[in-house]
Amino acid sequence: MLRKKGEKGFTLIELLIVIAIIGILAAIAIPMYRTQTIKAKMTEVTNGMSNVASAVAAYYQESETWPNCPVKLDITNSLGVSLGALTRASLMSVTGNGVITATVTLIDGSVDGQDLILTPSIAGDSSIAWVWSKGAGMPAAYLPKR
Repeated sequence: MLRKKGEKGFTLIELLIVIAIIGILAAIAIPMYRTQTIKAKMTEVTNGMSNVASAVAAYYQESETWPNCPVKLDITNSLGVSLGALTRASLMSVTGNGVITATVTLIDGSVDGQDLILTPSIAGDSSIAWVWSKGAGMPAAYLPKR
């Protein structure tokens, strides 16, 4: 196509191709952005649970028994870990076998109300290793990798 001397601009097909490319990129990027945002918000819960895990491990090393803290207030009073700033976990507990459970809240509908679980295992040298697991409804994509 020859253009006249004063004509400038894009053809309709060029504009449609650009719009299609932007649509495809948006269809891929928006779900990935949502997933990363949820993972970032879950970090608050996992960091809080890791702090409690350190306190539980210290308690076990000193007394050779696991603490039993069914609510956040008991964790604060028995283990000395303040959880007042932890807003994304509505419930947190430590059972008599050292398992730490937190119920996620205020993050996203796909994870709110679901449990994140941190379970201890004792090695032969008395060291404690922690294993992350999830409740029945928690998507596996949001489980910590460590």
